[in-house]
Amino acid sequence: MKSTLYEQYKEEVLPQLMSKHGYKNRLQAPRLEKIVINTGVGTDKDREVMQHAVETLAAITGQKPIITKSRKNISNFKLRVGMAIGVSVTLRRAVMYNFFYRLVNVVLPRVRDFRGVPAKSFDGAGNYTFGINDQSVFTEIELDKIKHTIGMSITIVTSARTDEEARELLALLGMPFSQ
Repeated sequence: MKSTLYEQYKEEVLPQLMSKHGYKNRLQAPRLEKIVINTGVGTDKDREVMQHAVETLAAITGQKPIITKSRKNISNFKLRVGMAIGVSVTLRRAVMYNFFYRLVNVVLPRVRDFRGVPAKSFDGAGNYTFGINDQSVFTEIELDKIKHTIGMSITIVTSARTDEEARELLALLGMPFSQ
């Protein structure tokens, strides 16, 4: 199943990027590679919170998340190697484009006092990361069933070599950057 956003990328965005930057091959133009949604829950003492985080990310993305585990001991946080501390999902291909479309056109406008995502959250390699404080802005979540608020960080990985190329790609795909 092809995504409408992917079709828009091929028909509108790709020719604009190629003509502006003078790419000779369409594979040189930046594209979305994956979207990673990550949430930290803390220690696995409260299994109900961890299970709620897994169910929430599964409902939002339509894909089963993995439980991330601690890699080292940190005594100040009472953390041991192998303890469950978060939940993560990696989206690719059609699922990624569908999630990106819903994120830009449905979820972000529902955020209270939304003025755009910060334009300076690029990592220097063309990847963009921003956070959402509350899962209730997603339409897949039933507000009556929320027991714990879960914030999440969303990383959009692109094949762009520079932050400017990645910013231009995301803006052409509809990402609302603040000024």
